[in-house]
Amino acid sequence: MDEPASNSPVVLVLASGRGERFVASGGSGSKLKALLAGRPVIEHTLAAVRASGLPFHVEGSGHPGMGDSIAAAVRATPNAGGWLVLPADLPLVSPESLRAVAAALAHASVVLPTYRGTRGHPVGFAREHGPALQRLQGAEGAAAIVRAAQPLKLELEDEGIVADIDTLADLARAESLLARRGRS
Repeated sequence: MDEPASNSPVVLVLASGRGERFVASGGSGSKLKALLAGRPVIEHTLAAVRASGLPFHVEGSGHPGMGDSIAAAVRATPNAGGWLVLPADLPLVSPESLRAVAAALAHASVVLPTYRGTRGHPVGFAREHGPALQRLQGAEGAAAIVRAAQPLKLELEDEGIVADIDTLADLARAESLLARRGRS
């Protein structure tokens, strides 16, 4: 990834989870490598990120929790104008949603995208949260920062922001949603 312009947020694609629920549901191997419409889940996510035109960083080292992954990714992108935290298991997120969250950071220090009232990803963080993001640890991720911030809730018409792949049933549902999009 090239160094982003100082005002541009970077999409942090978090790809270091263990995927224990996926295996427990009967899946084999990494959920990010599971095939969705013939391509690995992570490839769908990365295609949307690339199509957004936003700079990005993939954090794939095996971190013990989401907080640790976010902290490492923020430390790896110190010149970013902000960050969009995107778990890699959201293969149906649209490039437009990524751009909308990035644009909303001009008006808020934290942006929470929602789909029909359900919180989704990517969650956007302005540059001012960099030091706190770099100190995160554990499974909770950045929830404490979000709670402390008065986040802007951004309603999006993109089911992909909430359609994560945690189980084989989620993968089948994503396959169905993807097929419907292809017919639209």
